[in-house]
Parts: sequence; C-alpha cells; structure tokens
Amino acid sequence: MLEVSGISVAYGKHLAVDRITLSVAPREIVLILGANGSGKTSLLKAIAGMQPAAGASVRLTGRELSGLPAHVIVEAGLALVPEGRGVFGELTVRENLELGAFARRARPAEAANLRHVLELFPRLGERLAQQVRTMSGGEQQMVAVGRALMSAPDILLLDEPSLGLSPLMCRELFSALARIRDGGLGILLVEQNAKRSLAIADRGYLIANGRIVGEGRADALRDDPAVQRAYLGAAEPGLSVSLQDGADGP
Repeated sequence: MLEVSGISVAYGKHLAVDRITLSVAPREIVLILGANGSGKTSLLKAIAGMQPAAGASVRLTGRELSGLPAHVIVEAGLALVPEGRGVFGELTVRENLELGAFARRARPAEAANLRHVLELFPRLGERLAQQVRTMSGGEQQMVAVGRALMSAPDILLLDEPSLGLSPLMCRELFSALARIRDGGLGILLVEQNAKRSLAIADRGYLIANGRIVGEGRADALRDDPAVQRAYLGAAEPGLSVSLQDGADGP
C-alpha cells in the first residue's frame, strides 16, 4: 500500500502541489486527471524522491520514504516511468531492460522479470538487439515500462504513458497496464487520455491548481456530468467538483 499525506511542492513562490493526500493499494489502478500545469508531474516526482517536497509523508507498506534519495525509494519498491520515457536511445532493448534490474531487490528474479516483461510486450522480444532510438514511440514506451518492471516494484508510477502514441499502441499499452494490475501491482497513473484510462482504472482523483478537487470510483467519474464535460468532451478550465465527502475544496 502506498500512502501519501500532505505533500506539497513549490517552485519559488509558486505552489505547484498543495497538501495532496492519496493512496494506492495492490491490484489497483488509481488515476489522476487534471489539466496541463495542474501539478500532476510535480506530484509524481515528489513521491518518487526526484523533487523536494514539504510537509510530506510517503509510506510504502508502512515504511516512511519521504526525504530519502530516489535510488533508495526504488529499492523500497517504487518505480517511476517519467513523461518522455527517459530511455537510453543508444543502448539496445536488452541493455535498457537490464539497467532496470540494477536494484538489489531485483537481481534474484531478473530472469523471471525479463520473461514477464517479454510476455507483456512480445514485440520487445523480437527486438532485444535493436537500438532503442530506432524504434517507434510506442515501442520506446514499452521499453520504459518494461525497464521499470525489471526493478521488481510494488507500486508503479506512470506519467502520461500514452502521450504521442497511435490508437493501436494506446490499446496495447492500456491492456498491458490492466494485466500488470491483475498480476498484483498497484499503479498510480497520470494520463490525459481520460476515456481509455477510466476504462481500466479502479479509482481516480481530480486535480486542479495543485489540489485534489474530486475523487471517486472510476465508474462514478465516468458517469459524472462535470467530468464528462471537462475530460471526455470540451475542457473547462478551473473545474472544481467534489464527488465524495471529504474531498478538498478548490
């Protein structure tokens, strides 16, 4: 279980993330929806230890992670797939995946994890010797997700994984994420493709101006008129909805 409480991120005087609290359980996809600039990427980076955060408690299976270096957080079982993938283009698919298994926790099961990744993304098995820079954007995203899985995480964080992908690649990616969840991992997903992500998510949070403004089950979010207008139709800047008692106000 990932439990985040009161996390805030500031850039100078600008408060990008304001006291956000959320949780992700094993076998659960939790979606974060919000407009560009609402603080989603800063939130994921802060959870992963890549961005300084104030007043935060980040606990994974009861262990406090806030303030720890990013590589220690990976060893604890948290892996981030950043926006833009962050793959090593000059290296091969195999080399990128092997780098994901550098964490000590991952080494005993490296071979089994590699088999699992190649079962999820069969086309990577056909391209193990190929330089990643020569692959399509969708294939590079598969490498990025596979590399994160090679670290043997308990919780997977993904930042806009479908960005720039074709509809076919999007379908393959979201199908793989559902299988990853069903295999036991918890997933915290930041995604602009609301329709597809709500179809596989279990719960969701709505974020605006760095704060949680709504939350609920994925099916309730899909059926909510305000969410439909903002994320499944024409966008409305500054959306503020509260779908569940206890959600923070704007």
